[in-house]
Amino acid sequence: MTWRTVKQLADAARPEELFTGQWQNRPSVLDDYKPFLDDRWNEGCTNAWQLWEEIVPLGYKGSYQRVRAYLHKKRTSPRPVVARPPTSRTVAGWILRQPETLPKAEQLLLKAVRTHCPEIDALTRHVRAFAVMLTERQGERLPDWLAAVRHDDLPSLHTLAAGIDRDRDAVIAGLTLPWSSGAVEGHVNRIKMIKRQMYGRAGFNLLRKRVLLAS
Repeated sequence: MTWRTVKQLADAARPEELFTGQWQNRPSVLDDYKPFLDDRWNEGCTNAWQLWEEIVPLGYKGSYQRVRAYLHKKRTSPRPVVARPPTSRTVAGWILRQPETLPKAEQLLLKAVRTHCPEIDALTRHVRAFAVMLTERQGERLPDWLAAVRHDDLPSLHTLAAGIDRDRDAVIAGLTLPWSSGAVEGHVNRIKMIKRQMYGRAGFNLLRKRVLLAS
């Protein structure tokens, strides 16, 4: 270095004063393609060779090394700290729980998710409406609920609605009447457990005796 360069570096009061010279702010053949590279980078494509191959047909005449150097700066530059998005299981838990039992923080997070995703917003409304029908025995509202579900683009709920529609009268009765088949389901589950304990090695006669003796 010359003594003038050393003096300039020594007299610099701010780091920005060190970045001066003939190479600063010099136009680059890559400048016209940086917006494209930035968009592809934000989309998740970070492979320098692939991006170089994409901009060559667009008219880029520079080298691959220049593209790699530009992307290297993006890799090593500090990135803003962002909150990790909630998992699908976490969001499902927020939707399935009673709204009044959710802590304030989780209510705000669910509100943010619903704001950014219209499908989840519609799903939340339908799930909570069905929960009200189930807990308050409002089976007469089922036809309106099915119509509202079919109005939204939610294929998974459409499948559920189609299954409910095949047994609409039974489902309405289950959502309205005070009786429950829980006791019957409990007995069926107990019989299945006894059957599994025999590992399929005995026939119906032994199963019948075990069920009767257990009773």
